[in-house]
Amino acid sequence: MASGTIQGKMDTIEMCLKNSGEPMPRRERFSISPIGEYYRDLLEIDAWINARTASAQANSLLCAKLQERETRIKERVAYLAKKRGITADEMWVQILKGDAEDLSPGEIVDYANSNLDD
Repeated sequence: MASGTIQGKMDTIEMCLKNSGEPMPRRERFSISPIGEYYRDLLEIDAWINARTASAQANSLLCAKLQERETRIKERVAYLAKKRGITADEMWVQILKGDAEDLSPGEIVDYANSNLDD
């Protein structure tokens, strides 16, 4: 059974319970600001058409949009890293840890004959 299916997820949970005796930890939830009546209606209809809850459909739509933008997001992180004189991986970690800060113009790393748009 594919791991992306409901049965696959149930099998994973069951296996975890058998192995450790404790359920898998739940992932942290976060909330978003209200999307407005029109978009809420579209979400409800889209969820119904796809036989999902509105929450599950919103999750699916958000993941699909992030997947679509992944390359552009990585390009933007690389740009910000270059301004700071660090690697894109270091910038990525700083952002995830909440340590990344905006730079003042005087803090920008000076690259001779370098274009930040590369």
